[in-house]
Amino acid sequence: MTPLAGKARPHGAVACGHPLVAAAVREILEDGGNAFDAALAGMAASCVAEPVLASLGGGGFLLARSEARGTELYDFFVDTPRAGRQDARRLRGELDVHRVTADFGTTTQDFHIGVGTIATPGALPGFFAIHRALCDLPLTRLLEPAVRLAREGFALAPFQAFLFQVVGPIVQATAEVRALHCRPDGRLLDAGALFRQEALADCLEALASEGEALYRDGELGEKLCKLCREDGGLLTQADIHGYRVMRRPPLSLRFDGAEIATNPAPSVGGALIADSLRRLDGHDLGTWGSLAHMSALAEAMIATNAARAEIITGLVAEGEPLGASAQEPSEESETDGPHPQATRGTTHISVADGAGNLAAVSLSNGEGCGRLLPGSGIILNNMLGEEDLVGAELDQWSAGVRLGSMMAPSLAKRDDGGLIALGSGGSNRLRSAILQVLVNTTVFDLDLATAVTAPRLHMESGLCNLEQGYDEVVVSALKDMAPEAFQLWPAGNLFFGGVHAVASAPDGTLAAAGDPRRAGFAEVF
Repeated sequence: MTPLAGKARPHGAVACGHPLVAAAVREILEDGGNAFDAALAGMAASCVAEPVLASLGGGGFLLARSEARGTELYDFFVDTPRAGRQDARRLRGELDVHRVTADFGTTTQDFHIGVGTIATPGALPGFFAIHRALCDLPLTRLLEPAVRLAREGFALAPFQAFLFQVVGPIVQATAEVRALHCRPDGRLLDAGALFRQEALADCLEALASEGEALYRDGELGEKLCKLCREDGGLLTQADIHGYRVMRRPPLSLRFDGAEIATNPAPSVGGALIADSLRRLDGHDLGTWGSLAHMSALAEAMIATNAARAEIITGLVAEGEPLGASAQEPSEESETDGPHPQATRGTTHISVADGAGNLAAVSLSNGEGCGRLLPGSGIILNNMLGEEDLVGAELDQWSAGVRLGSMMAPSLAKRDDGGLIALGSGGSNRLRSAILQVLVNTTVFDLDLATAVTAPRLHMESGLCNLEQGYDEVVVSALKDMAPEAFQLWPAGNLFFGGVHAVASAPDGTLAAAGDPRRAGFAEVF
């Protein structure tokens, strides 16, 4: 792991969850690509190297900043099926949905998987839309690192092997995913084992050659619809043709000498971060880690949680569709319904180039539904399998709407001209992780590596989770603010997210910090 790197006027910088993803980013930047070219190459490589966290069968967000275009948010997260929940209720007995338990070591969590949990993927449409809007290099070049990585294989990293163990029931759910994640004797691959994905390499090459039509109007889309039709899913051609990548104005606010931009509605993560920042703005926080700092931080988190329902109710989505125009919804669709919020685990990539462009990409595939898009090697999402998202009966969603998310790729522009792009994995804790790194860099002016690795707090629902590293006075005060429960964690625990960040100083010097909590890797070159 490389928590920090920096030197004057380099080609670029990257922070992400895997060194092979960083290598793909570096390759594209050194070949003359801009930050957005490199971010797409990193996104494709992440779908190969971080298969539990990212997939072209899922979705995500890009926050892009350039001098020419300003700051824009590209929303390519997943949609609910257009079939409608009435069809889901009618077909409930026929849908392929079943419960599994993931073991995180310290706790367990139930998930639902199966073809009936697949939401309309956005990653592939997003990839092509962003390429058309922002990129300089040909698509074939951007996919080369991922194709090579998938075809040649690589030694499975310890963190990825750990994730295989956590979601073992999912990556062993069917013969097709077992063949990908297990040895011939059926045991899950261990750290150091060769992880090769020949079918995915072939699929990426075909996409580079044939373009988006291979999915939207061709073989890949047809295979997804056939899988759902025959094996208990809900997606149809109307979902694939009707999907739209959305370009949205970011949620923006001013905080302590910086302009903050983050993920807007319909997602809620950015709105919750913004609410806490507003509550902290103007407070005298003293020195980092002081009682004044930590008490104010805890109070802001508590107040934001108390206002969460009101914040979500007040979200109003804006933006314009990119790419193919949406198919008109059927009379039974509920496309104006509410946007349920997904809190699934994610990965994140931050990139800066030497020309002042910055990209922050957050990706998620849920945990995967235990099925592959036939013949492609693409692991499909299980976003409709989260009870908090779709209700205990797994059919409480409005039809044909974009799911919201806790993911919150963000950017800070300081008054001195410095820029910071960041984001995090970590389910519901990613918002508090991003919040604290923003406070650390803007209020306390910590260097990027220190800001990312500093111990963290997460307050929610009367519970206080705290990493070790604070003095006893602070720990005691936080205990008193947590009527339900208090837990002190070892320093650097993955529970507290994984913020990967890059920064550009006013003089052009770049820095990058990968969060060691989630095997982060950072490089400046």
